Amino acid sequence: MDTYAIGDLSVHRIGFGAMQLPGRGVMGPPRDRAEELAVLRRAIELGVDHIDTAQYYGPDVSNELIRAALHPYPDTLVLVTKVGSLRDAEGAWLPAQRPAQLREAVEDNLRSLGVERLGAVNLRLMDHPAADPAQRVPLEDQLGELAALRAEGKLAGIGISTASSAQVEAADDLVGIACVQNAFSLLDRSDADVLELCHQRGIAYVPYFPLGSAFPHTPKVTEDETVRAVATRHGVTPAQVGLAWLLGHRENILLIPGTSRVVHLEENLRAADVALTAADLAELAATQA
Repeated sequence: MDTYAIGDLSVHRIGFGAMQLPGRGVMGPPRDRAEELAVLRRAIELGVDHIDTAQYYGPDVSNELIRAALHPYPDTLVLVTKVGSLRDAEGAWLPAQRPAQLREAVEDNLRSLGVERLGAVNLRLMDHPAADPAQRVPLEDQLGELAALRAEGKLAGIGISTASSAQVEAADDLVGIACVQNAFSLLDRSDADVLELCHQRGIAYVPYFPLGSAFPHTPKVTEDETVRAVATRHGVTPAQVGLAWLLGHRENILLIPGTSRVVHLEENLRAADVALTAADLAELAATQA
């Protein structure tokens, strides 16, 4: 696979996202612990050197599985996490945006993963409820705390997630960012301005929901008729077409498709071998939702 850099760290362009390792709703223990440990180990065997996780996946579940499966880690493995959110007992996603909370979250990730430094930490921006003004924190204060943690050697790169182009530009100017995580796929290209900004600045763009998701408002790439037709012509799966399109769309796109099954992991990684033709791309260009 080709490579691209997350800050100063070069990784293969298809990594692994750990969000699907916990139970339903990204809550609770895994459905099949042995299988999910096997997924992580097989990913490393196949050359994955970039794993995206978060302490609030589970909570605590994804990081525990990663450590159980892979520690001590290969020297080439880049572990990236997110901060800025918490989960309550019902699984709701709550903002945890204050600098002290960001620091605590980084420390929690270091502890649970068993490392002294993270490859990158993404600040996940969230809509703040009007009833909680304490969570309305200036971006420069949040990034300042992450920059302090970087200076302390606890993280190599700073990223930002669910961010507008103005926020990405401001963050990069303030602290120099390594990566951006926003929603983007063949069918949902509403974030094209942020992707282009990252491309111009040499920032890794890591789309979440690269194939859509189970949420009702998110278009599912694998269900699109044009995608299915292209997949049939190539003898591959619709998921592989969707991932291959992203790899060819911009060189700074890094993929982190997630799964809890070895067979799906292997399928996702084979997307790097799918060569879409000019005719395929012309057909797929018209699929945007």
